[in-house]
Amino acid sequence: MRTLRTTLRGAAVAAVAASLAAGAAVTALPATASPADGQGRAIAPAATPKDPTQAQHTHATQNKHKGGKHHPGKHRPGKHKGKHKPKQAVDPDFGPNVTFIDPSWSTDRINSFLDTVNDEAEFSLDRHQVFFEPGTYGSAAGQDDPATATGIVNAEVGYYESIAGLGSQPGDVLINGALHVEPVVGCPDQPWACADPGSLTRFWRSMSNLAFNPIQRPVGEDAARPFPAGVVEPHQMRWAVSQAAPMRRVDVRGSLTVFGRYGEFASGGYLANSRVSGTIATGSQQQWYTRNSEVGTWDGGVWNMVFSGVQGAPATDFGQDLSGGAKGVKTTLESTPVSREAPFLLRGSDGELKVFVPHARTSSRGVDWGTDAASGRTIPISDVYVARAGTDTAASINAAMAGGKHLLLTPGVYELDAPIRVDRARTVVLGLGYASLTPTAGNAALEVGDVPGVVVAGITVDANTPESETLVRVGTSGNGAGDAADPTTLSDVFVRVGGPWAGKAVTSIEVNSDHTLLDHIWAWRGDHGQGIGWDTNTGAHGVVVNGDDVTATGLFVEHYQENQTVWNGERGRTVFYQSEIPYDPPSQAAYMDGGRLGWASYRVADGVTDHEAIGLGVYSFFNQGVDIRVESGIQVPNTPGVRFRSMTSVFLNGSGGINHVVNDTGAPAVGSFASPQVVSYP
Repeated sequence: MRTLRTTLRGAAVAAVAASLAAGAAVTALPATASPADGQGRAIAPAATPKDPTQAQHTHATQNKHKGGKHHPGKHRPGKHKGKHKPKQAVDPDFGPNVTFIDPSWSTDRINSFLDTVNDEAEFSLDRHQVFFEPGTYGSAAGQDDPATATGIVNAEVGYYESIAGLGSQPGDVLINGALHVEPVVGCPDQPWACADPGSLTRFWRSMSNLAFNPIQRPVGEDAARPFPAGVVEPHQMRWAVSQAAPMRRVDVRGSLTVFGRYGEFASGGYLANSRVSGTIATGSQQQWYTRNSEVGTWDGGVWNMVFSGVQGAPATDFGQDLSGGAKGVKTTLESTPVSREAPFLLRGSDGELKVFVPHARTSSRGVDWGTDAASGRTIPISDVYVARAGTDTAASINAAMAGGKHLLLTPGVYELDAPIRVDRARTVVLGLGYASLTPTAGNAALEVGDVPGVVVAGITVDANTPESETLVRVGTSGNGAGDAADPTTLSDVFVRVGGPWAGKAVTSIEVNSDHTLLDHIWAWRGDHGQGIGWDTNTGAHGVVVNGDDVTATGLFVEHYQENQTVWNGERGRTVFYQSEIPYDPPSQAAYMDGGRLGWASYRVADGVTDHEAIGLGVYSFFNQGVDIRVESGIQVPNTPGVRFRSMTSVFLNGSGGINHVVNDTGAPAVGSFASPQVVSYP
């Protein structure tokens, strides 16, 4: 996804090099670390679907056959391997890509199964949702010495794999073991020499509603390497991810590391409504957003670490002088201005599956794991339409929703010749296993009408051809419908323009309704994969906000060809923003905002009088060998009501760069590594 330059200065070089050469783990990068020389990331070929003419496979083999090119509509999933636990109630047919694990499964069976769904390639069309029924899994006997631990649940989590518990509390599903994410291992004999790509492409996977007694050890091929990536300290688990890999509603009864053992690059990340009783070690993570959680100790940070409503969060030090010449990179808000946790499936005491939809909160702090009426509303599964890719169409889905049903999208790729339309207030649209929507006729994939309280969570949207004007639209232009007490909410909504195939979309997400909440969005114009090129995967804007009183918490928008985020509404708020300027403008002339050099990533319209944004990072890597400039990464009207805090620009690699951080304020990040900061503006 990106190339990071990292250099370890001074005496830290010898110490780190010696420990790495000896095979020791890097638990944290030195405080004096600043990003070192590195080549651009080698682009791996896109994954390919299985031959549609071959017989279907069982789960144990269906993920081991990857060849040919990806095309929508050519995927045939394998048969479901895991059997469902007998229950009083009969679950709906979720199809072959949803598996329910219950305590009757042996640990070996669990690990063997998980190993069949965690090896999808980066642009595979296969999708997987794994549910753990309430219970305790694995043995705690080896918790003090992971290297010799046996009987633990221990597996890596791969692309398009979502793992969740079905309890009403995270602790209802206790895992003695680890479900972990490791970096790409490019140099098995010298992993410290291949930090790139590391975790920079560890996207599109998630974990939620689980408790861990963390016991992790290397698995599979990694266990046989001379320097395994999967080694951690006792009582620690690794989640070394980048974008679109949320961890929600998780109780880690120990420590969590979010970067690789050997300091590999990482560009995360998002943690919400979770408790980590020990230390969260961030090491090489460029940026991270933590919301409404509890942490024992936070260790590290590279450029932009933001916390809102987090008990145990470190004090704000952004822009402050630290030891060794380093600058602080952490920004902490006592509470989150507007929040709503994502909806999720749970198993009721009557054996029925239900969808729990948490209420929105204001000025919130700490975890909220309640599932009573005071915390949210419960929707019986009988009120939910369970859609299946390859069977359902836009017409069948819309007919069910017009009849009063909520929508659950099982894992798969849904080809839509018309948008899914949500026209009933308080409707829930919940995707499982990175369910993906792609338009086929230049249409939008999802449109929410002028109604309040709609909740959309857990979906991926892929642009296609012909070009779409908008991929996701919330409300109609100029209407402004919305409810401050029950905001329409988009959670874990990820949009791609290019990557799995060529796609075009002018705007990825357009928000017209007032009082909308965007909680963890990644809008990405692809920089690698299939269908990539300045004139091939075209996209002007990632997010355009026209409504008033819209809040974004955890907004990632990257590589779009004009202003990537455009804010036209009043009283908008953003807590945490991460963006990269597009890599591939062929010339400065092709990348001009009228007479202004380049396009600012975050643009507040000139007429806006009230806006607030906190914790923003905009990075450049122009890789065409041309000196291309962006006048500023952030462009806003110069008025007292428009307030920004904790901003940085970063030169990652390549040529050219960003002249100023915001408007004409802030030092340049041009020509070589730099990460100038602006503490506040104006």
